[in-house]
Amino acid sequence: MLNSFLGKRLLGCKYAIKGAIQLIKNEASVQVQTVIAIGITIAGFVFEISATEWMLQCFAIGLVMTAEGLNTAAEEIANFIHPDQHPKIGYIKDVAAGAVFFAAITAVVIAGIIYIPKF
Repeated sequence: MLNSFLGKRLLGCKYAIKGAIQLIKNEASVQVQTVIAIGITIAGFVFEISATEWMLQCFAIGLVMTAEGLNTAAEEIANFIHPDQHPKIGYIKDVAAGAVFFAAITAVVIAGIIYIPKF
């Protein structure tokens, strides 16, 4: 069964879930984002946001969590390849962190559009 198309997809899901759990357990920035995601999800229920607002909110949460995961992966690869400080490695890490910044700003703007009118 594991060599079948479906078996390989299920195995891929297993690795993806394992990676998500590792991210949440080991990365402080992802832990913070997880707490924020839980809080904003609770807020969605409290303020009874619309289906469209839920879609935007879920997109924003997914965007930030994805960016955090890719940033972590880029940092880990960079550290593995070149453990010492190096300007190029620093640049790679800064660019990856910048991508997280863009995602976070987008999420804040979406949250503002959804929640500011509710106050």
